[in-house]
Amino acid sequence: MSVSVSAPLSSTARRLTATAVAAGALLAVAALPAAAADHPAHAHRQGVVISDVHLADQHPTRGHRSERVLNTEWVEITNNTRRDVNLDGWTLSDQHGHTYTFRHYRLDGRATVRVHTGYGHDTRRDLYQDRRTSVWDRRDTATLRNDHRRSVDSLSWDDTHRAPHPGHHHHR
Repeated sequence: MSVSVSAPLSSTARRLTATAVAAGALLAVAALPAAAADHPAHAHRQGVVISDVHLADQHPTRGHRSERVLNTEWVEITNNTRRDVNLDGWTLSDQHGHTYTFRHYRLDGRATVRVHTGYGHDTRRDLYQDRRTSVWDRRDTATLRNDHRRSVDSLSWDDTHRAPHPGHHHHR
């Protein structure tokens, strides 16, 4: 009788253990995006992401508005997938609502494009917002949205460092 009592307990224990292991695996998978958000901008994130930011020298001089200075201010968008992604209608914006809309642009798989603040001739690797003043502040958040206005990625920084925004999102 002890064998028949221990057998159901053993079977139940195995099912509970298997359930706990499966639940732990699901929790580990669910925690991956949060863990990825703690890595630097070039971490192994999936999809289309904001991969880097470079701020223009923001000294209050006449040069602050020059095309050359504004073109040193940029945000990089990287496609970490193998497939090309049509960015037509996607937007890149700051926390104050300055928005750049991608028009007729396809980002190749495993490629990066820099979106410069100033004026220039758009190429496959460099796009220009054609603005006369800087967009990105020393403390700011860049947000990338798809053509359905869903947040695809965001990146925040301050005077001392750049870090993924706590509300970092990835949508496919």
